[in-house]
Amino acid sequence: MRKLVAIIAGDPESINSEILAKAWRDKRSFGGLDIFVIGNYDLIKKQLKILKIKLKMNKIHSIDNQNLKKNLTIYDVPLKFNKPFNISKINKKNYIIKCLELGIKLSKLNRIVGFVNCPINKIDVFKKNIGVTEFLAKKSGVLGKEAMLIYNKRLSVSPITTHLNLRKVSVNINSKKIVNKIVTINNFFVKIFKIKPKICVTGLNPHNDEMRNNCEEKKIILPTIKYLKRKGIKIQGPVPADTAFLNLNEKDFDVMVGMYHDQVLAPFKALFAFKAINITLGLPFLRISPDHGTGREIIGKNLADPSSLLEAIRFFKRIDV
Repeated sequence: MRKLVAIIAGDPESINSEILAKAWRDKRSFGGLDIFVIGNYDLIKKQLKILKIKLKMNKIHSIDNQNLKKNLTIYDVPLKFNKPFNISKINKKNYIIKCLELGIKLSKLNRIVGFVNCPINKIDVFKKNIGVTEFLAKKSGVLGKEAMLIYNKRLSVSPITTHLNLRKVSVNINSKKIVNKIVTINNFFVKIFKIKPKICVTGLNPHNDEMRNNCEEKKIILPTIKYLKRKGIKIQGPVPADTAFLNLNEKDFDVMVGMYHDQVLAPFKALFAFKAINITLGLPFLRISPDHGTGREIIGKNLADPSSLLEAIRFFKRIDV
């Protein structure tokens, strides 16, 4: 049985068409995977023409009995264009949601093993503090139990809170949320990699606020870690965030869990750059995305790096799903 993986084209105002084309040039590295793109055929074709990238493509409206090995295949999602072509006039929100919903539908019907979605500027599509992670979790009925895992073979990171402003983080840290996220991470590693991961948890405050009686570390985080240890999860912490990433080879953790987005993603990206992928855990299907944004500042310059998209695609090759 073939492994069929969809790539959702994502934000039309982005470098996505460019990284799709560049990734397809390396299709031999996909192994036994069959790949197709969910997006608008004419849009991708127009954007590649602007970039002067020549690529054989074909358009489909069903994945039944399709040969996906020869050309880059686009499962066409309707999109109206104004003439002359103007990307800013496209109804981006409607288009992106349609593409995501088709990916969800095919996943739930077990027609595909999962999907990769190319970067999306969440401000144009979702409400404040909501991103693709939360959107997919809500659509799947698991909101609050999902976890964002930024994955690299050497180390992965996961924030307890995701798209929140800093002033709101402390009031959104609670034991239930920490337990749900870490149990989801643990279950994923057991299912996919057949190991119980070694998890390290950071504190919230500088120097763990010296473990004063009223700090979040002493009131919430430490008791939760003790609870999870009793449940058989390999977990340590809280450790001060400013030293958490020192001497990683000696510490040998599989996952570093932080209390907020940039607390763990900033040092992680300094270490691994594009050699990482974003996996949404807790969904009834596997969803991965490249670990970078839409790259609007380099649109049309032919400078986009497809490394993270390639890592996302190849992840499906390495695992049984």
